[in-house]
Amino acid sequence: MLIGDMQGWVDNFVSFDDRFLERIAAVWPACMAVLPEQPGEDDITINIVDRLAKDLVVRRLCHWVEYQFEPFGLAADGSKYSKGIIDIAVLFDWERERYLGYECKRLNVINGGSRSSLATVYVTQGMMRFLTEQYAEQLPVGCMLGYVLDGDVPFARSRIADAIGDHVPLALAEGPSPLAAIETIERFRTTHIRSAGSQIELRHALFSKPPAPTQDDIEPDPTIYND
Repeated sequence: MLIGDMQGWVDNFVSFDDRFLERIAAVWPACMAVLPEQPGEDDITINIVDRLAKDLVVRRLCHWVEYQFEPFGLAADGSKYSKGIIDIAVLFDWERERYLGYECKRLNVINGGSRSSLATVYVTQGMMRFLTEQYAEQLPVGCMLGYVLDGDVPFARSRIADAIGDHVPLALAEGPSPLAAIETIERFRTTHIRSAGSQIELRHALFSKPPAPTQDDIEPDPTIYND
């Protein structure tokens, strides 16, 4: 639950997302260097979260970064229940209902020599979960991370834009609108109207699979804390 000025919370979430993506960009090459050519979504996300949880900068920015976070819903009888699993959630304190959620999807997956954009899955099984408030209930901002496995970000971005335009239940109010890139991460934003009338901003970041790693990619990062 958010208390106080809603726009102030939006500004805080947006500012944090910018700084958080900078740290993901910092660990991204090393994460991908230890994974196979076409890694699974969970494998990528686990390795990102593991490094972020040890990152000295991230430790100063938030309370905790959780992999596969389960937001709670409230039943009519007053009991709590799981609303599903969101790939990454950033918690700022002990308040479980106040978090910034990141849903992660693979894009441009190569299988048997053919490419599947998976843009429709990105929309229907990613973005829509914020619209239905399965994720980020009563929260004004949600985030999407796209892992572009063949490195062709323009193709991925184009297919996502088409899938967004074709999916009426997204209730698109604004966008896709470009955001400033962070390192090699291409970004854009969309704004949607939920069924209850509230508005949510979704911030999208597309990560390109980096080239073959060099020795620098696998050497320890000085900002990573080793237990």
